[in-house]
Amino acid sequence: MSSVDPGAGAGASAGEGAGAEPRSEADAPAGRVLVVDDDPTVSEVVAGYLHRAGFTVETAADGPEALARAQRARPDLVVLDLMLPGWDGFEVCRRLRAAGPVPVIMLTARGDEDDRIAGLEQGADDYVTKPFSPRELVLRVASVLRRSRAASAGPAGAAAGRERRLTGAGLALDPATHRATKDGAELQLTLREFDLLAHFLRHPGRAHGREELMREVWGWDFGDLSTVTVHVRRLRAKVEDDPGRPRLIRTVWGVGYRFDPSGADADARTDADAGTGADGRGGSGEVA
Repeated sequence: MSSVDPGAGAGASAGEGAGAEPRSEADAPAGRVLVVDDDPTVSEVVAGYLHRAGFTVETAADGPEALARAQRARPDLVVLDLMLPGWDGFEVCRRLRAAGPVPVIMLTARGDEDDRIAGLEQGADDYVTKPFSPRELVLRVASVLRRSRAASAGPAGAAAGRERRLTGAGLALDPATHRATKDGAELQLTLREFDLLAHFLRHPGRAHGREELMREVWGWDFGDLSTVTVHVRRLRAKVEDDPGRPRLIRTVWGVGYRFDPSGADADARTDADAGTGADGRGGSGEVA
């Protein structure tokens, strides 16, 4: 069972988060968020912070309740705990996505990277590892929604300043249509994977640190750096001929990653080889 640090939110107490006055839908243009967690304290704190940020928020304690609420009023984004009674977060995410596209941010207390990857494979757009800062979660919700809306806008949304098509190493990305291909075959990329690959294609041959990628691709100045590691691993699985020996997205020892469009056969280290899988934490004021 999860618990809440009384000092959650770097200056705001758990009581403040839970007691924030809900705003009406007219006052909350940011969007509708469904928070799914069986810990009522976590739900109240997260909902309080989201309310104060301008979101309309509903909560659910398990999978069936979450699906019922999503069917009554489709959310713009779902914050979904992995450890739920009955259906786990993986199953809930799968069923939500089967009903229609919706961005999902998973909350997980598990440290196993395979669990995080499994969540991304089920369609989650991002994950947050407990304990976490409620304010950081609000920033991530806003970031995922912003990218989701930009992607769904398609060509019309890109009318002002349409970005050119990005190509390299048999890969082609069209930011306007949000379509990616490898050697002519379409790639099924999540929003974050698409943005990450686009960043690599814009800067071929350049080494990128994880902090830089989190800032430039995710739009965050802080957070769990293993988010980057997991997304790179997932992206490699989709663009590399042999993900266990990557030739396009290289691990740069002590730095991060480099996109090599030549794909030259060289000593390609993986994250495990380089010892770069350590987590970065968000500091004090965390929800556990």
